[in-house]
Amino acid sequence: SHLIKGRGKDQHGARSQRSQEADKPHRKKGQKKYTCDECGKYFTHLGNFKTHQLVHSGVKAYSCDLCGKSFGQAGTLKKHKVIHSGVKAYCCDECGKSFTQPSHLNAHQLTHSGVKAHRCNLCGKYFTQAGTLRIHQLIHSGVKAHRCNLCGKYFTRAGTLRKHQLVHSGFKAHYCDLCGKSFSQAGNLKTHQLIHSGVKPYICDLCGKSFAHPRSLKMHQLIHTGVKAHSCDQCGKTFARSCNLRRHQDTHSGIKANSCDKCGKTFSSISYLKRHLRIHTRQDVYCCDQCEKVFTTATQLHHHTFTHTEERPYKCDLCEKTFKAPHSLKGHQQIHTRRKLYKCSYCEVCIYIFILYFKPDCLEQLCSLNLF
Repeated sequence: SHLIKGRGKDQHGARSQRSQEADKPHRKKGQKKYTCDECGKYFTHLGNFKTHQLVHSGVKAYSCDLCGKSFGQAGTLKKHKVIHSGVKAYCCDECGKSFTQPSHLNAHQLTHSGVKAHRCNLCGKYFTQAGTLRIHQLIHSGVKAHRCNLCGKYFTRAGTLRKHQLVHSGFKAHYCDLCGKSFSQAGNLKTHQLIHSGVKPYICDLCGKSFAHPRSLKMHQLIHTGVKAHSCDQCGKTFARSCNLRRHQDTHSGIKANSCDKCGKTFSSISYLKRHLRIHTRQDVYCCDQCEKVFTTATQLHHHTFTHTEERPYKCDLCEKTFKAPHSLKGHQQIHTRRKLYKCSYCEVCIYIFILYFKPDCLEQLCSLNLF
């Protein structure tokens, strides 16, 4: 025999390759041995590890010739281009929603499972995917590194900034086939279409008011908290939401750049103009069943209904003056509190004025005519 006694040795006494391999500390199948120093992510294969490191390099050499978006890997660009083809071959059996990538379908299907295994340790909110949790945690960091160069607004994510910039482009490719309203994003169109369905499954447990979207319910519930953290530095009026404060502050500027092309009426905010236009279209309006007068909001209609009664049950406890409506009483009481409501740009005198009867533009018109 050419083999010398002693298992695994050849005639020269050298251990066979198989024997040497057997003595090596074996890595279990699926064990991840490559760790990224930047983010701590683990990888099983060296190739995948090297590909991942391109993410941190910031180099995006592969650009989409259709939309200009760039990618670090050729494979990612190839996957992205499927979006432009319009082909969505992967369909969810539960809800029928279709996707361009199988990974997107798999991620979506977790929403139907109801399992939310990823918890935010700062606010306790749960998520179905780890990636969604990471995105959410950016909110707590307070870091908003992505700035819109058109309006100066900051965002936590580049994707959110890109979506926001569609607003400035004025391009609205998504149309509602029921009312013709257009949107810059498909998601906003879907949210809008819930209005037409008439389904309002989200109900406020305090007042019973129902909403088509959970976000609308959440914003509504701020009213019941009574907390109005956003205050106007010109008149002291407070608001539950910052967007309402910004819209209100436009009234102090006196600038009404948004004009109705049907009647010529001007508005300080585009949202006020849009609301006004509903009077002309007769869509989503509130009509008084006693005089058939039309209003753009339910609140305006509610205030108007008080004009049809002669009763004055709301009494001021300081001067005993009576009013038909609670909002009229509230406006009157500001005379007694002597809050500075508006500053006239004509005479530079702060005037304590009854908010219910006079608005800032009325005040300035009267002052310019020397009626005070």
